[in-house]
Amino acid sequence: MDVSWGTALVAGIVVIALSIIIHRIQDSQPQLNHANFVSAERSAASLALAETLPESVFFGPHPVFVESIQSYWAVQERDIIPRCIVRPRNAEEVAAAVGILKREYDDCTCQHRVPALFAVRSGGHSPIPGAANVHGGIVIDLQLLNEVVPSEDGSCVVIGTGARWLDVSTILDRKCLAVAGGRNSAVGVGGLTLGGGISFFSPRVGFVCNNILSYEIVLANGTIATASETTNPGLWRALKGGSNNFGIVTRFVARSFPSTDVWSGFLYMTASKAGQIIQAFYSYAQADAGIYDEYAAGPLVCFSYVQKVGIQVITTNLVYTKPEPWPSCWAGFKVIGRLWSTVKTRSLTSATNELAMSSPAGLRQKFITTTVKNDHATLLEIHAAYKEGVKVMRKVRHMVWTLVLQPLSPAMAKKSQPNVLGLDTRTEPLVIVLFTVVWKDAADDELVDRTTKGIIGGIDHYAAAHGTADPYRYLNDCDSWQSPFDGYGADNKCFLQEMSRKYDPDGLFQRACVGGFKLDMDDHHA
Repeated sequence: MDVSWGTALVAGIVVIALSIIIHRIQDSQPQLNHANFVSAERSAASLALAETLPESVFFGPHPVFVESIQSYWAVQERDIIPRCIVRPRNAEEVAAAVGILKREYDDCTCQHRVPALFAVRSGGHSPIPGAANVHGGIVIDLQLLNEVVPSEDGSCVVIGTGARWLDVSTILDRKCLAVAGGRNSAVGVGGLTLGGGISFFSPRVGFVCNNILSYEIVLANGTIATASETTNPGLWRALKGGSNNFGIVTRFVARSFPSTDVWSGFLYMTASKAGQIIQAFYSYAQADAGIYDEYAAGPLVCFSYVQKVGIQVITTNLVYTKPEPWPSCWAGFKVIGRLWSTVKTRSLTSATNELAMSSPAGLRQKFITTTVKNDHATLLEIHAAYKEGVKVMRKVRHMVWTLVLQPLSPAMAKKSQPNVLGLDTRTEPLVIVLFTVVWKDAADDELVDRTTKGIIGGIDHYAAAHGTADPYRYLNDCDSWQSPFDGYGADNKCFLQEMSRKYDPDGLFQRACVGGFKLDMDDHHA
């Protein structure tokens, strides 16, 4: 048998097997039963919302209510049944809803009780239960706020917070424009952007949040405000990584720039290449600043164990934001033998769709993250921790357990406008470490939670002992128990708390709005 033909055959079998496994897991989910989506007894707030916004409020088992819940990415979010769903059609309806919720909140605080009153949803792509849903509460589902309107001169784009990044790139591709946006086309604009956001263009223009010129936001008092460099500048900066702590953002104005096709795809390798790929990743991330290539995104190096077939595989996602194959900065990856490759010149939409296909909806999901300095020994220790996770969770049914490494360079961290991420003082290259878990059965939740938390704790302990720890935690990849704002630094966290006191003095978004990560403050909340 010809060696190249045999390699291609093996690669094809691996890729096809992974695809079949994922789809079979999805297909084996329970069939939809609308009787399971009956709302809890209607509250005073939900009745007031229905009276004020009769065309935008839905109770179970209305088809819109059911569709909204079933469209969450992770099953853990789909398992939560709210009291009603508000699907506003414009910022004015968001403001009306917030006004009603604020009155309910004030009544509750007068009675010295603060319920989990509401949640806010953009794309619903977080794996954390309750990130954008609330049991027995009210969900403000922003998906109808999905406008994408480029300016006539191509310098900026108005983007509704409920849009998906697919909506954005589809329109901008046609105009040979791009914005710093999500790498996964299925992710919502709002959550990713407010958490900082990493883009394929980040090496050139910085975090997604750094490229937001202004925000339209509904504040806790029900007013619609603008935050920009010249209007409410403190709030403008706080929204660049401060999550949902200050109000409900309804619209972004993002900086846009000329862009054509990109060169991108995955390299598929056997697990035996782990040592080589870690060395290539380390060398790339450690490269001298003088040869920094701002068009090279990632790489995202992924080590995965697929429980159903008992195999491990390495995939590496490469994106070059010019239509030029194999730039010299990736020579270390090019020489490693691979089973298969999908790299090619394509549209940005195609590149983000490929990442979306690697993480389909409708399964149990887990993210957990940490950050370390780019140190070869530490990377090897992290890979050893991944392999230990394989041993511990080998019997978790239909599990896919993945370690993802991505570089975070000082040059990228310092690009463009100020934010609250606290990375502007870094002088050494960092590595964002992400573990993801996909599985089927709720019975395995506790084991997955315990194992992932233990593994991250072990990595943090090793890094601290060897001088390679870093406090930054990428908010959009954090697990529910992690504290990303602590990693922003004391001054930035205090600044966020100050902005919360100014724009939400009664603490509506700190105490009554579930989801997101809060600012650890109670002093101004009566």
